Amino acid sequence: MNSKLLQRICYACGTFGHDVFYAMIGTYFMIFVTSNLFHSDNPSHDAYMIGIVTTIILVLRILELFVDPFIGNLIDKTKTRWGRFKPWVIVGAFVAAITLAFLFTDFGGLTVTNPTLYLILFAIVYFIMDIFYSAKDVAIWSMIPALSFDSHERDITATIARIGSVFGANLVTVIVMPVVLYFSLNQNGGAGDPTGWFAFACVGGGIATLGAIILGLGTHEQESALRENKTETSAKDVFKVLTQNDQLMWTAIAYLVYGIGINIVNNFNLYYFIYVIGDATKFSILGVINTVIGLIAVALFPALTAKFSRRKLFFASIAIMLVALLIYAGSGTNVTMALIGAGLFALPQPLIFLVVLMTITDSVEYGQLKIGHRDEAVCLCVRPLVDKFAGAVSSGIIGLVAVWVGMTGGASAADIKPDALFHFQIVMFAAPIVLMVIASFIYRAKVTLTEAEHARIVRELEEKWEDLSK
Repeated sequence: MNSKLLQRICYACGTFGHDVFYAMIGTYFMIFVTSNLFHSDNPSHDAYMIGIVTTIILVLRILELFVDPFIGNLIDKTKTRWGRFKPWVIVGAFVAAITLAFLFTDFGGLTVTNPTLYLILFAIVYFIMDIFYSAKDVAIWSMIPALSFDSHERDITATIARIGSVFGANLVTVIVMPVVLYFSLNQNGGAGDPTGWFAFACVGGGIATLGAIILGLGTHEQESALRENKTETSAKDVFKVLTQNDQLMWTAIAYLVYGIGINIVNNFNLYYFIYVIGDATKFSILGVINTVIGLIAVALFPALTAKFSRRKLFFASIAIMLVALLIYAGSGTNVTMALIGAGLFALPQPLIFLVVLMTITDSVEYGQLKIGHRDEAVCLCVRPLVDKFAGAVSSGIIGLVAVWVGMTGGASAADIKPDALFHFQIVMFAAPIVLMVIASFIYRAKVTLTEAEHARIVRELEEKWEDLSK
């Protein structure tokens, strides 16, 4: 096996574990919170606690908007014998996995015996988890522009990495309910019990940490004069870097609006199978479907962008997802139709992720030419920052809607009233359709950084940096 192929496989192992973790915290943690975390004899108190936890998560994620760029700036200034990024990936994975396991518990019964102390400890542990996860997230995806300056080569590297992450995210969909129910002592209406969810957290955190270690052992950064900044970005200039890079910011805004929409659907998928269809075991089938079609879609990404361009691929993907939501919304309790709609909705998601990731990656050179210095991690931190913020907003929506429509505690499909089901479907299907249409208009009007434009920028940079080095 040649060294380039080995490096790509090791990098994909890292992204595989990384998306296992992301799916756990971004999608399934709120299901644990709403169905298992609070179990007092007072349902209204439990609903109140769910609302407080949801609010804490949202507030911390908003605060993180101001922290992540500084994490990226710190990573950009890191110089070690192991490179700029790998120490952050490995340490971040280890700390995040340990703290995640704690979050999937009630801290020794404090949710009942001392709710106030529980909320304080929850906020502290969640913040620690989120900061270290953020450092890992920024570092792992910031490695792409450090591996190559060629847009097509970056497409290939990102494709292989995304194959790993798609497999990781969808593996969680496959194993979540089997693992939870296997370790659970009480099935709890098909949602499992706290013991099962804690076991799930330990398994997922272990996989994420192992993937980070493999990435650390098997990857190497490319050395280039273009990666040597003539001046470093100071902490007070971090936000200036972001605001002056208009292509980075407009891409991020479009991706944020889109991300809130798809996260609402993705986070509600398991709720749909538990509380609408009434059979959580069928949810694993969706995981298998999404894994297969996701891997196929990602594998085709370089060929699709070469033939149609990233821009056209973005709009085609949005169109497919809108059709999928209409099918999904009309499926009712029909498992086959629900699987077709949900699977078709998931099909283009890896493609849009890659389009956005490559555009943000290319914005590194765009900003370097425009501002005069290179900020790899500061620019690349925007994508995970947007992902996490969109996930926090959608998690807040999920928690509030779950309480609103009665999809909490030991409720089953038979307990959901028709008007509550209607409200659930409006939030799960109609709202995301509106958000994705808005995102498409923003992207079409404001994002102009194409592959050809990036190639021109790189040529100009090489000439400029060569003149400066003389």
